[in-house]
Amino acid sequence: MSTDSNDRPRRRPRPSATRIGNHKMSPSTLMMGYGFDPALSEGSLKPPIFLTSTFVFENAAAGKRFFEGVTGKIPGGAEGLIYSRFNGPNQEILEDRFALWEDADDALVFSSGMAAIATLLLTFVRPGDCVVHSGPLYAATESLIAKVLGQFGVSWVDFPSGATREEIDAAIARGKEKGRVSLIYLESPANPTNQLVDVEAVAAARDGAFERKERPPIAIDNTFLGPLWAKPIAQGADLTIYSLTKYAGGHSDLVAGALVGDMGMINQVRMLRNTIGTICDPNTAWMLLRSLETLELRMERAGQNATKVCEFLRDHPKVESVGFLGFLEEGSRQADIYRRHCTGPGSTFSLYLKGGEKEAFAFLDSLSIAHLAVSLGGTETLASAPAAMTHLSVPDERKQALGITDNLVRISIGVEDPDDLIADFANALNAV
Repeated sequence: MSTDSNDRPRRRPRPSATRIGNHKMSPSTLMMGYGFDPALSEGSLKPPIFLTSTFVFENAAAGKRFFEGVTGKIPGGAEGLIYSRFNGPNQEILEDRFALWEDADDALVFSSGMAAIATLLLTFVRPGDCVVHSGPLYAATESLIAKVLGQFGVSWVDFPSGATREEIDAAIARGKEKGRVSLIYLESPANPTNQLVDVEAVAAARDGAFERKERPPIAIDNTFLGPLWAKPIAQGADLTIYSLTKYAGGHSDLVAGALVGDMGMINQVRMLRNTIGTICDPNTAWMLLRSLETLELRMERAGQNATKVCEFLRDHPKVESVGFLGFLEEGSRQADIYRRHCTGPGSTFSLYLKGGEKEAFAFLDSLSIAHLAVSLGGTETLASAPAAMTHLSVPDERKQALGITDNLVRISIGVEDPDDLIADFANALNAV
């Protein structure tokens, strides 16, 4: 074990610092080289792609020592490289860099966002337990909790995204009646309604309902705003989940996921990832390292574009409402959560058209620049109909209760010229 500049225990040495004297460098600067020593790779400015299934040990004692980390005899994972199901240079550099955005203890990367979520759930949830979660969640996450884990006697209790402390207290109390509450799972903003969760209230409710040794972890999917516009660990979350496919990857050309947060909990998840092999591959990790270098630039441009586009859409006669975090009503609970938790409104929003599925489909089919596709956070603008696509599997009654209506269009704004996007949306609205 070694330590980094913040004296946190590490599973391996880090070849670069986070400070220049007393000056702490920004993550956007550190994305250019943190965690990689060119001298270890023939002087290469960028990390090569390490396409190998296994790694050669310097001696037998080193092999034993590395396996002590993988098997948990020494906490923190392998001290060195063993086998690509456990670790690899590209993945470890990526983990070191991604953790910087939330100033987290550590990070793990996965083959997809759902692989990260599934590994997290399987780490902490046991048969007969109860998961308390915010709603709505990404449809696949809801299915994993309710349908897959439900086969093993796992129950769930949810509360609305914008719930008050009292509502959260009540949900936790109902959960405790059903079984051991082993995880509190959040998604903020919620997919696809864009409703924020009060993470601080959830943390206070959790701490008030459980003795310290019995407290379930608070995990939150921060894909819509993270890691630039929201940093949930600062509000009391233990673990933050990301679909790296979205903003971190940002070019709609890869699928990956990540988990960042508390070292002790990360180590528990790492043990299961080592067993079931949900780590991302070296090439994907290498592509993500490239993308992280422009993460802040891309997110800032997309956020600026989204504000201009939404200012046009909210005044259009064929638009019922725009669920954009930049337009929250002053004095409302959502505005209060935004003020405390967020540094920007993001670039993904909910557009509610006047009408129903017919109008939503007519709008989507008339787009020229924006692509009719699921996902978000890419350089290109994407639009979809959640009720008919990503959330089709959610029962109709629950969709209505959660505001996932037929007239809802989810839009993720890219980095195109904003005036071109406004022209595209104006033309598509003419077809509604």
